[in-house]
Amino acid sequence: LMCSCRRWGGLVQVGGSLRLSCAASGFSLDEFVIGWFRQAPGKEREGVAGFRNNDDEAYYADFVKGRFIISKDNAKNMVFLQMNNLKPEDTAVYYCAAVWVVKERYSNSWKGNGLGLDYWGKGTQVTVSS
Repeated sequence: LMCSCRRWGGLVQVGGSLRLSCAASGFSLDEFVIGWFRQAPGKEREGVAGFRNNDDEAYYADFVKGRFIISKDNAKNMVFLQMNNLKPEDTAVYYCAAVWVVKERYSNSWKGNGLGLDYWGKGTQVTVSS
């Protein structure tokens, strides 16, 4: 059971775009919701964006609002993170993670550092050069 994190690209210039993908394996997006975290060197892991429920309500951290878009393809059991207008401070390892949708009703998993989530992807490096 895993949430694999892939990306197209990895090194991009300031203002550029990247799209991350996460393939859910062994569980359904009907029962789990997926989001993204990131961790920069020397910093704590932080939530970036994530789905709150099966109605596609999404949470975005303030520092990505208006720039990042989370989406999903239920048929393919995949979730995507479109990252636009990238900044140097977006440089980090990005992880996708999944949480049981019932659990998510009681707590916004994407606001914290991801402790207690059910599944994690391996992570992918995103580097934004100035």
